[in-house]
Amino acid sequence: EEKNLDAQYNLAICYMDGIGTQKDEKKAFDLFLESKSAISNDSIAQSKVGCHFQSGKVVKRNKIRSFKWYLKSAKNGYVKSQINVGSCYECGKGTDKNEIEAFKWYLKSAKNGNAMSQNNVGYCYDHGIGTDKDETKAFEWYTKSAIIGCNDGQYNLGYCYENGKGTDKNEIKAFEWYTKAAENTSNAVAQNNLGDCYKYGKGTDKDEKKAFEWYLKSAKNGYKMGQNNVGYCYEHGCGTGKNQSNATQWFKKAAKSVVAQNNLRTCKYGVEIAIKDLL
Repeated sequence: EEKNLDAQYNLAICYMDGIGTQKDEKKAFDLFLESKSAISNDSIAQSKVGCHFQSGKVVKRNKIRSFKWYLKSAKNGYVKSQINVGSCYECGKGTDKNEIEAFKWYLKSAKNGNAMSQNNVGYCYDHGIGTDKDETKAFEWYTKSAIIGCNDGQYNLGYCYENGKGTDKNEIKAFEWYTKAAENTSNAVAQNNLGDCYKYGKGTDKDEKKAFEWYLKSAKNGYKMGQNNVGYCYEHGCGTGKNQSNATQWFKKAAKSVVAQNNLRTCKYGVEIAIKDLL
């Protein structure tokens, strides 16, 4: 029977990774569950089962079972599951909310070299989540995360330098780290902040054209402040030609933000705009 379970487990791996057969995550999932004794020591397979219960793509979503499988995997040392367990505890997904446990698992994963967990540990210290607030330690963990290449860590490190949190204020270093973070096409907040650096000459030469370019990247990635800033640039001709129609369109996109709503109320383009219709 043990050999049969091992065979089921190995077959599940084949289906999971498409080794010698067509990839089939549903078959892999079913076989994993049938071979519980074989899977008991495979932290990656346990994590896969947890992911399936979380996503609900091949099996009915079940946050409690997802958490239990992540926890099995995390206890077996899988770093990615350790951060997932931390997230479950922090947000109360599949288990009771427990910020102390969240911090413990983030720290365990961070010490094992996971860059995102290192960022999360920094965030916990930054905001006093599950531990005492300590901006110096937050800065240290953001630095570890940023150096390894975590995009969020790079943004947070830039923010620390810009605002003197846990370290001396240094706008040049803030600009450098915002640039690294903004180069990731999905980090809209960093892109907006980099636009601010160019607009106000923080850590770099003032350049309204580059400011507009970065605001536009941020805006296209859905960040409300980026959208508001693009609207402002079009309205006032900052880094681009004045275009009242474009300004209105971007203020509309950002209308859910309080600042943008205020701008939209004062637009005088011959169009009466009902704010409630934009929300």
